[in-house]
Amino acid sequence: MSDETDLIKLYSARILALAADIPHLGRLDAPDATVKRRSPLCGSTVTVDVVMKDGRVAQLGQDVKACALGQAAAAVTGASAMGATPDQLAKARDQLRAMLKENGPVPEAPFDGFEVLTPATAYKNRHASILLSIEALAEAAQNATEAEPISGA
Repeated sequence: MSDETDLIKLYSARILALAADIPHLGRLDAPDATVKRRSPLCGSTVTVDVVMKDGRVAQLGQDVKACALGQAAAAVTGASAMGATPDQLAKARDQLRAMLKENGPVPEAPFDGFEVLTPATAYKNRHASILLSIEALAEAAQNATEAEPISGA
């Protein structure tokens, strides 16, 4: 009975509300970079399109086909990503991974919304799906930044 109660807590109303309202849902017409990530364990996929301006996320598009936890994580990512640099995204990714896998602290603001997913730390089979959106965005932002022409060149 305890396992069932824990699973019900995992899928809280807050997580389900986030999953139902993912910001920046859809694809961009002309992204600077696109990254698709898939969790082999559950089959969840996230495709992220990004446009960078002055080294910061200016536009974001997400195509999310994931469980409620993956969708909630994509909602937090989408709500927090505008204006972020590749370094900030990589830090948020690493902090989320540490939170899930090492019981580390919640990622720093503006990515502190990942706090809602702390109950998932006990469910290792859910970690990959939760990490998909922030991993894809961090990689896309880095790829776009590396591809940007140097001013004056």
